[in-house]
Amino acid sequence: MVREINHNETTRAYAFEMWLNAPMPMVTFFKRLNVQRLVRISRKRGLKFNMLMCWCIGKAASSIKEFYMLPVGNKLMQYDDIAVNTIVADVKGEVSSCDIPFSDDLDSFNNSYLRLTKQVATTCTNHDLPESMVIGTSALAQYEIDGAIGMYSGIFNNPFLIWGKYKRGLFKTTLTISFQFHHTQMDGAHAARFLDGVQKEIDNLKI
Repeated sequence: MVREINHNETTRAYAFEMWLNAPMPMVTFFKRLNVQRLVRISRKRGLKFNMLMCWCIGKAASSIKEFYMLPVGNKLMQYDDIAVNTIVADVKGEVSSCDIPFSDDLDSFNNSYLRLTKQVATTCTNHDLPESMVIGTSALAQYEIDGAIGMYSGIFNNPFLIWGKYKRGLFKTTLTISFQFHHTQMDGAHAARFLDGVQKEIDNLKI
């Protein structure tokens, strides 16, 4: 469910007034994650690495209240649910968008991920969840990139993460991610806590 809320009655009141109509209200952070555990779990359990990343992102975001608010147009909207978006290569050789509802249960999220990405790939039709606050992701897993800054269209204010190919080292495997967010939605401290949370979810994921 999604509904409009009075921004003056939230902790984002000042940020709403300051940043909503700024020419460029988006902020981008970069962080290098240690994903060695994620790679190991992916191989041992036969789970997709990208799915595991998406789950850890959703899990970390679900404990931060700012992720349930989003500026849409000139309004501040409150959401009850979070979804994680992934870009899917479809049967036409193009890409389509797929929103996956976040579930605290990894197996349930994995089932939704596999079912919905297959559906999108086959039908070449986007799967959108407009009633959820969607966290966008784009995985360029075949390419080594040091970072990326997402495009600000002025239409979609959703938080967005981008990553490329992970890099193997002698003692750990690392993945550099970028995280773009609207300053009305959250401050730098919230974003930094979220990125730390993604690493913690990776570290605590059970094999």
